Amino acid sequence: MVAELRAQGLHQYYGGSHTLRGIDLSVAPGQITVALGRNGVGKTTLLKALMGVVALREGRVDWQGQDISRLPPHARARAGLGYVPQGREIFGRLTVMENLQMGLSAAPRAAPLPPQIFEIFPVLLQMRERRGGDLSGGQQQQLAIGRALAGRPSLLMLDEPTEGIQPSVIKDIGRVLRRLAQQGLDGRPMAVLLVEQYYDFAAELADRYVVLERGRVIAQGLGAHMARDGVKAMMAI
Repeated sequence: MVAELRAQGLHQYYGGSHTLRGIDLSVAPGQITVALGRNGVGKTTLLKALMGVVALREGRVDWQGQDISRLPPHARARAGLGYVPQGREIFGRLTVMENLQMGLSAAPRAAPLPPQIFEIFPVLLQMRERRGGDLSGGQQQQLAIGRALAGRPSLLMLDEPTEGIQPSVIKDIGRVLRRLAQQGLDGRPMAVLLVEQYYDFAAELADRYVVLERGRVIAQGLGAHMARDGVKAMMAI
């Protein structure tokens, strides 16, 4: 299977800190690729670099065979990349519907919200007139994912979606990510890149994994081999 997204030799700096050090990564449609590691190893920076939120010093990002390394975030969103940032970053004073409509900014004019969002997350339909700031943490996370899906992405990147939410919602999100990888919103497989610290959640979902340490990939392989490969111990290094 040809990878939808391929990153090669990514280097990035914050001031004098070398935050990404030669990262190579591929993410294929129909699969969930999980990036793991402790805090501060470069996971969030990796997603921001792929989305164009931070600039690369070196390296290349190809998406569906095209070099997007110099495209700004809005152009990458229009090209089919969806991004759910750490901490959700929803608009607390806007309603659920208004938050979702913000996700249409990368879509063609007059594009409607995909109805599948409300099939996946029924609570968003029930609470469509509530302000985002009045939702629980788990509901806000579902809203953040729904907003990213509004643009009908072919690649969905999520930064620690389990952070600070209750176990029942974590299970719901896991089921949603598996469904999206298999059939997307319109029956076509979606590529999913998940940054996560919660090992059990990652191991349950991963088709492939990469482990980051000090801005480098120190291990990668099949999700089914995570226990055999000692991934949990690597995250504690």
